[in-house]
Amino acid sequence: MTIKTRAKSEVLPATFSYSQARQLGISAELLYHMRDSGAIETLSRGLYRRADAPTIDWDLLEIAFRSRTATLCLVTALSRHGLIDYIPSGIDIALPRGTRAPSLFSASIRIHSFSRDTFHIGRETIKLEEHDLGIYSAERSIIDVIRLRHFQNSAFAWEALRNWLKISGNTPAAILKMSKHFRGAEQPLRNALEILL
Repeated sequence: MTIKTRAKSEVLPATFSYSQARQLGISAELLYHMRDSGAIETLSRGLYRRADAPTIDWDLLEIAFRSRTATLCLVTALSRHGLIDYIPSGIDIALPRGTRAPSLFSASIRIHSFSRDTFHIGRETIKLEEHDLGIYSAERSIIDVIRLRHFQNSAFAWEALRNWLKISGNTPAAILKMSKHFRGAEQPLRNALEILL
């Protein structure tokens, strides 16, 4: 890599789009030269990462980069919270109903539309460099898998609830309170708690 190329690559953020590189004065020719010389790597179509940037989960970074509202949900969120012993084959993300989903994901993504009225309940964020990625709390994730049990494997909900109850400070009252916001979730949750307790 030439000194000029190295200097140009240093003005780039760790992860950037083609249009961001162009706005920073990097020509298409130089961008492709940096890619071919190994100074940058292609994450997905139009999305790049400097080769000297720290290791990070590229799939999650791509989701955060392409959508500010994307939120890890359902089995993916339960797995990330350590409540189930299952590694999903794809990533479940929720978007507010009516939001246009990005179409350029390179990872295996399952997109779910959640009501705008309850979308932010239990939503937290994970910091991925300069980007934030949403993730639903453990409680919200359990509730969602229970209320969507006809489409999800309900065994995940019961395993997650059992493990969640073992964590110090977690109380049935707290999760029941949150479940009241979601139609069809409270009674099945009560039934499960009665069995588990």
